[in-house]
Amino acid sequence: MLRVAGARLLDDRDYPAVRAALGVNPVANCMVSARVEIAGVDPWRLGGELWGTDGREANGALDGLCFAGPNMVPLSGGHAAIRSFADRALRRSRRCSSVVGPSEQVLGLWDELAVDWGPAREVRAEQPLMALERQPDVLPDRLVRPVRPDELERYLPAAVAMFTEEVGVDPRAGDGGAGYRARVAELIANGRAFARFEDGEVVFKAEIGALSQHVGQIQGVWVHPDRRGEGLGAAGTAAIASRLVKGMGRVASLYVNSFNTPALASYRKIGFRQVGSFATVLF
Repeated sequence: MLRVAGARLLDDRDYPAVRAALGVNPVANCMVSARVEIAGVDPWRLGGELWGTDGREANGALDGLCFAGPNMVPLSGGHAAIRSFADRALRRSRRCSSVVGPSEQVLGLWDELAVDWGPAREVRAEQPLMALERQPDVLPDRLVRPVRPDELERYLPAAVAMFTEEVGVDPRAGDGGAGYRARVAELIANGRAFARFEDGEVVFKAEIGALSQHVGQIQGVWVHPDRRGEGLGAAGTAAIASRLVKGMGRVASLYVNSFNTPALASYRKIGFRQVGSFATVLF
């Protein structure tokens, strides 16, 4: 029996098939896997919808998967699946702040959406996805540690500076920063924000933005402008990667803009290797 083509809204009945699809590429799928492992597939608990396209045979397998929430994350699927995700997305106005994920899926989806959703503020078409499965080659910075909840006010300016520099917009715009502050506070409360403080000031910071059963994705790596070129970024990132690999039994991963030559060199020095390619469309 053949399946009917087209993307459909998934629910908890599809949980085994979703987990199987996510397990095909744990590093690339970390952001969505982390959500599904905690919340399941129900949209209310997940904080977004999962869309899937079924394989040709009625064996329960999914050949396409896309998360539609604060960010749209197309994870797998060929041209037909991507077209069906676009058809579903275009039934409503754009609600996401970006489209991010494996470059082939993101750029294919954007080709379908650009006329209605464009113009994009920026398209970052090549972002190496990198992973580290062993101890880093760079000595970890022992002064990098989890940020305490009472240090939120000291940590937040560095987080805002990083976001503004990396994304190109101030995360406090719109709601005065309440949403971003809450997100940073949540990361701190969960022990996933890290920093090196000197004289009460953050000179290095990064977070584990997504944490699945197998992978931890490092994000928001930032070094104070006055301290760049001293190796703080490499040693600090190595400290977090070591915590993930040795302390938590995860693969450490991250993705980086291809034009960020210093960061790429730093991550390669640590021991990260490229395992794929991401792309991001920013609105």
